[in-house]
Amino acid sequence: MACGFRRSIASQLSRVLDLPPENLIKSISAVPISRKEEVADFQLSVDSLLENRNDHSRPDIQIQAMRLAEKLKCDTVVSEISTGQGTVNFKINRELLTKTVLQQVIEDGSKYGLKSELFSGLPQRRIVVEFSSPNVAKKFHVGHLRSTIIGNFIANLKEALGHQVTRINYLGDWGMQFGLLGAGFQLFGYEEKLQSSPLQHLFEVYVQVNKEAADDKNVAKSAHEFFQRLELGDVQALALWQKFRDLSIEEYVRIYKRLGVHFDEYSGESFYREKSQEVLKLLDSKGLLQKTLKGTAVVDLSGNGDPSALCTVMRSDGTSLYVTRDLAAAIDRMEKYNFDTMIYVTDKGQKKHFQQVFQMLQIMGYDWADRCQHVPFGIVQGMKTRRGDVTFLEDVLNEIRLRMLQNMASIKTTRELESPQETAEQVGLAALIIQDFRGSLLSDYQFSWDRVFQSRGDTGVFLQYTHARLHSLEETFGCGYLNDFNTACLQEPQSVSILQHLLRFDEVLYRSSQDLQPRHIVSYLLTLSHLAAVAHRTLHVRSSPPEVAGVRRVASPCRLWHPQPVVTESVWPDFTFSELSAQS
Repeated sequence: MACGFRRSIASQLSRVLDLPPENLIKSISAVPISRKEEVADFQLSVDSLLENRNDHSRPDIQIQAMRLAEKLKCDTVVSEISTGQGTVNFKINRELLTKTVLQQVIEDGSKYGLKSELFSGLPQRRIVVEFSSPNVAKKFHVGHLRSTIIGNFIANLKEALGHQVTRINYLGDWGMQFGLLGAGFQLFGYEEKLQSSPLQHLFEVYVQVNKEAADDKNVAKSAHEFFQRLELGDVQALALWQKFRDLSIEEYVRIYKRLGVHFDEYSGESFYREKSQEVLKLLDSKGLLQKTLKGTAVVDLSGNGDPSALCTVMRSDGTSLYVTRDLAAAIDRMEKYNFDTMIYVTDKGQKKHFQQVFQMLQIMGYDWADRCQHVPFGIVQGMKTRRGDVTFLEDVLNEIRLRMLQNMASIKTTRELESPQETAEQVGLAALIIQDFRGSLLSDYQFSWDRVFQSRGDTGVFLQYTHARLHSLEETFGCGYLNDFNTACLQEPQSVSILQHLLRFDEVLYRSSQDLQPRHIVSYLLTLSHLAAVAHRTLHVRSSPPEVAGVRRVASPCRLWHPQPVVTESVWPDFTFSELSAQS
C-alpha cells in the first residue's frame, strides 16, 4: 500500500486547503509507471477538489494547480513538488521510499494493501454471493464456468477485505426436466453407472429420453406423470429425485475442489417450490396478481398496463416459475442471513430477469431490494475440447491438463516433475482464468486454447513463469533482512519502478472491490511480471559487489511478489512452481 505517504501528503494539503485529511485521501493517487520517462510517485487531481462547484464558477484548473503547488513545501517525506495537467505531483524521498515500501511488504505479508487508509472506516458487511448454479442432468456450459470463476473471485476478494461472505450454489434441481429424467431413468438408467459417474449418466439418460419423448407420446405422458408425482410429494418419486440430487452434488464438490472453489450452501429451486406458493399469496393479497385469459398469473411492473412490463409468475396449472422461486429464495436468504448485499453472478442474458426480480421485491414492500445486485458477464464463443463442445466442467479441466502437459513436454528446459499432471492442471487453470479476467466481464470474446497457453505476452503462463523464476532466485540466493543493507544501493530506475508500482496496489484492490472487475488486479500483476523480468535481466546478484548483491538479494522481486500471490489465493488459486524452469 502507499505506506502512509498518502496520509502525509494529505496532512500538508489539509493545512493549506483547510480541509480534513480524510476528505483528501482518495483524491491522492499513486502515479502509474511510465516506460518513457521518470514519473512522480503521487498526484492530486485538482479537479476532484472543485467537483462540487458548478461549471460557471470553476476557475482554470491549471492555474489552480500551480497556485496550490506554490503553497506547498518539500519535507522529509516529499522531495519534489511539480504540476501536471490539472494535477499537483509529489516525488517521495528515494531512500525513504525504498526502506518504507520494503518494510511494509515484509511486515504486512499477506495483508499488504489490505491495511490501507483507503479501506479504513469501511464497515464490515454480511455478503451473499450466488454463483455457478448448474442444472442437474444438463450441460455444464461455459456460462456456468464463467459464473464459477467470477463468483469465486468476488467472494474471495470480499473475504480478503474482512467481510462475512456466504457462497451459495443455487442448483437447477426442479422442473419438468426431472419428470423426463425420472421417467427416462426407469427406462434407460443403470444403477452402476449412476453411482460411478452420476453427471455423465444422468445427462445420457436425459438426452435419450428427450429423443424418445419427441417421437413417443407415451414417454412424454410418463414424464409428465412422474413430475406430477414429484409435485404431489410421492415418496418413491422424491426418493429417486433425492438420489439424483445427492449424487450430483457429491460429484460437483469433487470437481469444484479441482478448481479451488467451495460453497457454504448447496441450495436449489426445489427448496422453494412450497415457499413460492406463499409468494403468490402475498402478491395476491397486495392486489398485484392479475389472471390472464390463459389462466396464468402476471404482475404489472409498469403500474399502467404496459404489456412489455408484464412478468408471468404462475403457470395455468397453478405451479410456480423460475422468477417466483427466485423471489422466495431472496426473501428466505434475508431472513436467514440478514445480508447487507446479495450478489448474483450470471450471464448478461438474465439482466431483464433480475431487474424484474428486484423490482417485484420493491413493490412487495421489501425495502432491502436495493441491496440485491446482478453482476452480468459476456458470452464466450468457441470453447471446445478435442471431443467437441463442452458438456461438463470436468471436460474443461481434463482438456487443460492434457494441453499443458503437451506444452511442458515440448519445452526443453522443463525439469522433471514429481506430479506433472497436477502441476499441468494448476498452471493451465491459472492461465485459463487470467485469460478470462483480462478484459471487462461484460465483453463477449472468442476463446482460443492457443492464446491461453502462450508463454510470451500478457498471459497466465507468463505470470506463473515469472512467479516460478523468482522463487528459484529466492531458493538459490536466499533472502536477508532489512537491517542488512544500505537503501542507497537500490536506486536504479528498474528498482524504483517496482517500488512505485507497489505503491498502487491498494488502489488496485480498492477499485476492484468497488466495481467487482478482476481485470484491474490482472493488469497490475502482469505489469509487475514485466518489471520483474527487466530487473532479472539487468540487476544481477552473482556478479555484483557484495554490498550491492546483498541489497538485491534482500529486495529481489521475489520478496516484492510475495504479497501478490496471497491476493491471487484470495481471488484464484495460487501455485508455486520453481521446478517449472531451469533458467532462473
